[in-house]
Amino acid sequence: MTKQMIKKQMGLAVACAVALGCLSGAATAQGNPTNAGYLTDQRGTTARSGFGLCWHAGSDPAPASTAECDPKPAPPPVATVNVPAPPVAASAPVIEHVTLDADALFDFDKAVLRPAGKTALDNFAVSLEQFNPEMINAVGHTDRLGSESYNQHLSEMRVEAVKDYLVSRGIDPSRIHVEGRGESQPVTKPEDCAGRKSAKVIACLQPDRRVDIEVIGSRVVSSR
Repeated sequence: MTKQMIKKQMGLAVACAVALGCLSGAATAQGNPTNAGYLTDQRGTTARSGFGLCWHAGSDPAPASTAECDPKPAPPPVATVNVPAPPVAASAPVIEHVTLDADALFDFDKAVLRPAGKTALDNFAVSLEQFNPEMINAVGHTDRLGSESYNQHLSEMRVEAVKDYLVSRGIDPSRIHVEGRGESQPVTKPEDCAGRKSAKVIACLQPDRRVDIEVIGSRVVSSR
């Protein structure tokens, strides 16, 4: 029993001596100029801790910066500035005024469109192809012959007939605003057509019987 214990103790002492020798060799700084100041193993490779960090040899001067142990920090990202494109200047709205002779559109004292009146509105609808209409304002007027209330009603019926025909030509009804103003806004002066109702007075008052149309929108730019 005593001999066996002595053998075990001797074996343990030898193992400790070998371990200490290995540890001492690993902790010795090698003469590798590339890794000066850091601990290296017998192969000249920089020794690292369990976390992958280089060991600094305390007896050597401060280690030189190396790409392996002291990598340079990545440069900060360069901020990208997105410069917005300059806004495209919107084209100025276009306003067009058209006055249609009510006597060309309707028979005297009537609100039903004549064939010549439909032709006049056809030509007007074709002219709208040059625009992107946002709003079409149509205002009906009559002369002073007849009562004020009658003329107001007649102007409203005539301008509604104009709207219905334009809608039949494919114009969006939501863009057409109509209004009748009767005899309230004559073009002629009272002294120009004085007298009672007669063929002469009716002809003289012709400019007052009209439909004023105002188109608000932008012109269509040709692709050519």
